[in-house]
Order: sequence, then C-alpha cells, then structure tokens
Amino acid sequence: MTANRNLLLAFAAAPLVLAMSACKGESAGEGAPTGDAIAKVAAPAGQKWEETVQQTAGGGMLLGNPDAPIKLVEYASLSCPHCAAFGKESAEGLKSEFVASGRVSYEFRSFAIHPQDIPLTMLVRCAPKELFFPLVDQVFANFEAMNAPLQTPEVQQRAQAASSLPPAQRFPALADALGFTEFFAARGISVDQAHACLAKLDTATEIAEHSKKYGESGISQTPTFVLNGRQLPSEMSEWTKIAEALRAAGAR
Repeated sequence: MTANRNLLLAFAAAPLVLAMSACKGESAGEGAPTGDAIAKVAAPAGQKWEETVQQTAGGGMLLGNPDAPIKLVEYASLSCPHCAAFGKESAEGLKSEFVASGRVSYEFRSFAIHPQDIPLTMLVRCAPKELFFPLVDQVFANFEAMNAPLQTPEVQQRAQAASSLPPAQRFPALADALGFTEFFAARGISVDQAHACLAKLDTATEIAEHSKKYGESGISQTPTFVLNGRQLPSEMSEWTKIAEALRAAGAR
C-alpha cells in the first residue's frame, strides 16, 4: 500500500468531528495585485462564460474563460462554515459581474481537511461537469442542515462503523450514514449513481493526493484565495473584499 493510499485511508478512518482547526486560520499575504481596467472578453458564439466549466491539472474545477487575464483560485473545504458563508455571499455576483465578463476565471479546489470532505467532493463531481458549481452552491446553501446530524451520537456511530468497512465500501457507507446520498438524490444524482461514484478509489486517492500537495505548498486554512498567482491575506477572505480585489486587478 502506497503512502498516498495510506493518506486516503487515514482520511476515512479519522474521527468524524467538525473542529474546523484548519478553517479560517491565520495566513500571511502580500496584498492583492492591481492593474489597469481590462475590456470584457466575448464568449464564443452560443456559449456563456458563466456556464463554461473544465477540470484543471491542479485538481480543481474552473468556471469561465480559461484564458481570462484575471485568475481567482479558491482552496475550500466543503465542510468549512467560512467557505459556506463565502459561497453563499458570492454565488450570484461572482458569476454575473466577473466570470460572465470573460475577464475573470474562478477555480474551486476542494481541500479535504475533514473525513467527510472526500465523499462530498466525489459527489459534487459525480454529475456532468456543468453541474459541479450548482451542486457546490447547494452544499453551501444547505450547510447548517447538512451538518447538524453530524453532531448526534447515532450518526457518529454509523460513520465510525463505515470507516471499518473494506475501502470500496467505505465512502458509500459513510455518505449514507451522513445523509449525503439522500441529499444528492434530491438533486439529480440517484443512490445507485452516487454509490458507483463513491466506490471509485482512484478518485478518492486523487482528491487526497491533491489535498496533501495543497498543504505542502503552504495552504494552511480554508478558504484561501490566490489571485493571479498571489496568495491573499486571510483578512481578505470575505466576498466584499474579494470583489474589491477583482476590480482593483482590472475587472472594472
């Protein structure tokens, strides 16, 4: 068994708690980049940038013009309340004001800091790629309701029991125990489809590997934002400040 597979299994077997120790911590930053105003970039005929999605080599999903001059990357945990708050605040404006203009691309990189992040990431990637961002929006919009059961002893016990199953059964059972399978079934991903996605250990390993690399590269909290290659300071992790930074970088 490789070190990466050991990492994957460690994620699945870790105690299921919402300590948020890696969520909204302290990080250094040099401030946001600035630049002259940039003209809008028209999408190809018949397309809209806010509906253009592709997977990236960095383990993320990119929304918008892949050649946009302003590139915003978010390292986020699907189990992080601060990420959920940002997601709810930015859901409309990020797409309509910035991504739709072709001047800004937005890449979401799922940073697995808690055991439930791996099955959640597998599930938002289970549907066609065009549905990735709407599903992430749904997770964040329903964050409190989705996470409330995790605090109950019964759910904790079922989740811990799932962690002792063979690897291919572990994530389907964990998602069932946490109510994730039911949540996504109500949003177009059938139980059978979800179980098939969650049984793909290669996908789970890939998510764990990328998360390990994010940590090794210096990403130590969620959410963390990188704008045109520059990591922004932690105090800029609110949507109003990110919007200001995008405008200062030229999206105005």
